[in-house]
Amino acid sequence: MRWGTYFAVLSAVLSVGLTLGVSMPLVSLRLEAWGYGSFAIGVMAAMPAIGVLVGASLSSRLAARLGTVNLMRLCLLAGAVSIGLLALLPYYPVWLLLRLVIGVILTIVFILGESWINQIVVEAWRGRLVALYGSSYALSQLAGPLLLGVVGSADDLGFWIGVGLMLLAPLALIGRSGAPSSEAGAVSLRDLVGFCKSLPVIAWGIALFAAFEAMILTLLPVYCLQQGFSAELALFMVSTVVVGDAVLQLPIGALADRMSRRTLFSGCAVTLLGSSLLIPLLMQTPLIWPLWVLFGASAGGLFTLSLILIGERFRDDALVRANAHVAQLWGIGCLIGPLLAGAGGQWVSGHALPLLMAAGAFGLVVLVRRPNAFEPAAA
Repeated sequence: MRWGTYFAVLSAVLSVGLTLGVSMPLVSLRLEAWGYGSFAIGVMAAMPAIGVLVGASLSSRLAARLGTVNLMRLCLLAGAVSIGLLALLPYYPVWLLLRLVIGVILTIVFILGESWINQIVVEAWRGRLVALYGSSYALSQLAGPLLLGVVGSADDLGFWIGVGLMLLAPLALIGRSGAPSSEAGAVSLRDLVGFCKSLPVIAWGIALFAAFEAMILTLLPVYCLQQGFSAELALFMVSTVVVGDAVLQLPIGALADRMSRRTLFSGCAVTLLGSSLLIPLLMQTPLIWPLWVLFGASAGGLFTLSLILIGERFRDDALVRANAHVAQLWGIGCLIGPLLAGAGGQWVSGHALPLLMAAGAFGLVVLVRRPNAFEPAAA
């Protein structure tokens, strides 16, 4: 077990998480201040999802050509430039393009980072170490809105903090080894269809969590503002959701090394359904705070357990390609979730965000009740 490499890759990915945690809510709050509606903000939130699909299709080929470590460093540096341009070019059409580019380059970082970690961890510790990765990443995103609450959203300091983090991240990867090998081949949408047919429960869970994360960081602040809360309290509510995601992933990961990972997955799906339905009912009560924690924990558990289950099955190029499918599903979830929630919030119901999560969780509950739900279709 390469502990130094594990924590080096983890720190690089955490730098990305903190950068996104600062910049994504800042973009949404800036657009809200400029007078843009929920749908326009949802379109902005969905742009990185298109970039995710592009980045996922190219990750394996670029990694084979440039090497995993070199490609990760290059993408981190390109991310720093893109975040800086958000501050320098504050125009809606330009931001749409920049968010697209950010989606491409940071997707490649996540694919390679998650593959690298799943490649080097030992099976007996897989649940805990993958959960530590997920928990730490969530904490980095938690720190983002908290940091933004401290530095404020009136100026561009949040963007420049992200630039600094992204410039430091490549240094952690110097001299590290054990990265998975990759073959020169694109990951197509046809390949994704095969992956979804083989492991539909895992595919649905990943896409649902992607929609959750995109909406939490971009539309939840707006949703809370529309429910009558201040900007500071709205950001604190976002942070509370991420606390649930972050803190409870470690016990979920520990349980995943001791009991059925399929049972845990099913429990997270049911919990997400119940907590989503309760949000509109408890929004104006003190009970909303523990509910936010449960909401975040159940959604985060779906993603952590999906990565663990994937790590059980794949190695090297197959692992990189599986994580590329994870990224493709992430892109689809990030694209559809904010668009539906943004449109629903503007034209259908003010509670469209939690109701959309409830609908997605219900679909997952139906899937996990199928016989052999977690077994490949070919088996």
